[in-house]
Amino acid sequence: MRTTKEVTILASSRIEYRTKLVSIFLQEEPGTGCGELCSHYIYHVDTAADGARILLKRPANLNKGFDFEVHVENYKFGTLRRTSRPSHKTILDDLKAKKAENPNLYKRVEELIDRVFACQDIDNTEVTQIVFNTGYPFDVILAAIKWLFIEQDVTYWNWSGRNMLYSAIKNI
Repeated sequence: MRTTKEVTILASSRIEYRTKLVSIFLQEEPGTGCGELCSHYIYHVDTAADGARILLKRPANLNKGFDFEVHVENYKFGTLRRTSRPSHKTILDDLKAKKAENPNLYKRVEELIDRVFACQDIDNTEVTQIVFNTGYPFDVILAAIKWLFIEQDVTYWNWSGRNMLYSAIKNI
């Protein structure tokens, strides 16, 4: 059974994001077995400026429980294995290229990532004003980062959560 839902999650803290998202997952119908008997859910949680949807897919391929995968519709990430699922490495490589292209503009990128890390809302006009010639559109990267942060908070809620990816970004 495959179910697609559009959801809006507004929150101002890691705990609030995690609580609201897990509450949505708790409403899922259980599966009755493996393969086609497994329940599959796709949540449309955000939209990039070009209309690409940010999707959360459950269950994740390798993990169990509340884990999910972040996908960006109409984009392919990675070099060897092209997938709509941005990896931490792909995000980091893209940000490094953006910083090399324009270090001054990248300072604004860092400010917005810091705000996403702090669970602050960001107006789309702030994001779409940041344009690089290198890599993926910045609004796509920032949306992916937001949901990867939340994914890490859910998966590693007793550990560092979003701090793992954020530390890697700060080390660029």
